[in-house]
Amino acid sequence: MDWLGTLGAAMGTAWLSGVRLYASVLTLGLLKHFGFARRPGDLRLVGEWWVIAIAGLLCLFEFVADKIPVIDTAWDLVHTFIRIPAGAVLAASAFAQFDGRVRLAAFLLGGGIALTSHGTKAAARVAVNTSPEPVSNITVSALEDAGSVGLSVLAAFHPVIALIIVAALVTLGVLLMWKLALGIRILFHRSRASVGARGGGPTLAP
Repeated sequence: MDWLGTLGAAMGTAWLSGVRLYASVLTLGLLKHFGFARRPGDLRLVGEWWVIAIAGLLCLFEFVADKIPVIDTAWDLVHTFIRIPAGAVLAASAFAQFDGRVRLAAFLLGGGIALTSHGTKAAARVAVNTSPEPVSNITVSALEDAGSVGLSVLAAFHPVIALIIVAALVTLGVLLMWKLALGIRILFHRSRASVGARGGGPTLAP
């Protein structure tokens, strides 16, 4: 696989790690194990049976947990410390045969991409989970499941196309997180101004 294909496979895997780590590793592992697709560098290790078995078990747990709003939020919070490092490691693993500086750059870039996808997913799910009915949460979760498997297959067979899609998704994610942060900042300032107006006004003497 050439360097561009390796980059696409690495960054596609990193982005997927931030959304559906276990489902992505399971999909890529099965494709590799049964000889449908090659994985660059040390990413070939996802095709080992023990990796497939662990990813499959954790994927099952995540599939259930992700459909329950309260558990889903807690799951995303805990996985902040799992998905992002995993994305960095998987991205660097794809460049195992490259120079150490290239692997370091892939590690940092992969971690940043995983952070972006995880942050976007977590923020979106918190917003969806505010709805009292379970249909929207289950629907969004099912779309994430299908999208992760689909992008995993695309990254395996057409890594350059996956790279273009990931670049677009990262850009969109950064914009959404920036708008969300801006909205929270505006809401915070309005809240402070409202409290100040109520507390700083003139009082009437008894």
